[in-house]
Amino acid sequence: MPRRRVFHGWKMVGAGAAIQALHSGLLTQAFGSYAVVLQRQFGWSATNFSVAFSLMRAESGLLGPAQGWALERFGTVRVMRVGVVLMGLGMIGFSQIQNLWQFFATLLVAAIGASLSGFLSITSATVGWFERNRAKALSFSGTGFAIGGIAIPGVVWVIRTLGWRWTAVISGLVIIAVAYPLSGLFGQTPADLGEFVDDVDPATVVDNRPRAEGVSDVHFSAGDAVRTRAFWMISFGHGTALLVVGAVIAHLALYLTSEQGFTLQEASFVAGALPLLQFVGQILGGVLGDQVNKRLLASLAMVGHMVGLLLLAYATSRWMVWLFVPFHGLAWGVRGPLMQALRADYFGSTSFAKIMGLSSMIVMMGMMGGPLVAGILADRTGSYRLGFTVLALLAGVGMVFFILATPPKPPRRTSEPKTGPPIDDRADAVDTGRPPLPLPPRSTAPARSRHGEVPSPTPPRS
Repeated sequence: MPRRRVFHGWKMVGAGAAIQALHSGLLTQAFGSYAVVLQRQFGWSATNFSVAFSLMRAESGLLGPAQGWALERFGTVRVMRVGVVLMGLGMIGFSQIQNLWQFFATLLVAAIGASLSGFLSITSATVGWFERNRAKALSFSGTGFAIGGIAIPGVVWVIRTLGWRWTAVISGLVIIAVAYPLSGLFGQTPADLGEFVDDVDPATVVDNRPRAEGVSDVHFSAGDAVRTRAFWMISFGHGTALLVVGAVIAHLALYLTSEQGFTLQEASFVAGALPLLQFVGQILGGVLGDQVNKRLLASLAMVGHMVGLLLLAYATSRWMVWLFVPFHGLAWGVRGPLMQALRADYFGSTSFAKIMGLSSMIVMMGMMGGPLVAGILADRTGSYRLGFTVLALLAGVGMVFFILATPPKPPRRTSEPKTGPPIDDRADAVDTGRPPLPLPPRSTAPARSRHGEVPSPTPPRS
């Protein structure tokens, strides 16, 4: 019996999850644990660590537009492999630091590498392979971040056993050894491999399922997208959510050990449980996101972020700390993949990398601002309570942004601007200046598989 072919889109999803697990477990979510041991060794303040974490996140936002251009110009594989090497070298350099400026510099190199080889590159490559299963695919790929977080107790054990310096060296080597070959799975389109979007041939299958709200048959350029209210509302909503996410990642271990009486190992169990709930939330969000209104799910998730952080801020016993975990973890997991799915639904996939790159300049303000607000107010007041309260209330207000992020109207154009490599038959119209062609009736050619109707005239790029 011949072996059944595995859809390449799902191979990319698995590879994306593995790479993001390395980024999360060995750098992003490990940051808080490193902060505890570095504070004890060097005596640096919470503000120092806030600045360091914000610097890491600022880099991803500032790099976003250039990265979107690079992905279209040089190809996903080249960009990701450069990133893998930079991240590995950055972690190895981090193991040798002796002062604060070296700490900042090596983290910045590692963060640039993580951005080039991580979220934006993986997501931009993945959205072109899915439409009906887009939220599901992005959520499964994003589970890597949660899986990496679940491994934090193990990372802490290695830090305690071998020391933080050897842990950083091993992390850098593992990143290069594993992520470099996996990055080769990205960068091709369904037409390049003779496959179809969602692995469905439009000539043989009719799908009458209703499409998600706002799924567009017109691919917006980056300029078209920024002129819509939806672009700004999604970006601001995403940014306010990351106020909470960033503050928790950067300061949870410091807060639990300094104010709640946890040991570092005990704090690592809370940090490890959080991404476990995030993992559950991502699976739930992936399943519901392709069936239920994504804006509604995102709005409810913002309430979860707010309630969870308030529980943490006013915790008077350990059960309140543990109750914070499902509220924040599930909200984080459900909301995360919906941010990218909404953008791809509304604006299409042709210019997705550029659109995400521009949006990241706004979103980064949340990932930067959350740790800074929490850290500065903690140093000023001697407690994280005020900072966490402010961030929780801002997250609650952020729910309004998703309510207002209604689907945009198709752009009015006399001609189509040129974009990156075409990924479906209508992309030819973008390159030649003709307006987008309408799809055939859905009963004969479902929109979900339109990428497979005509092979792309553009040769494959690595």
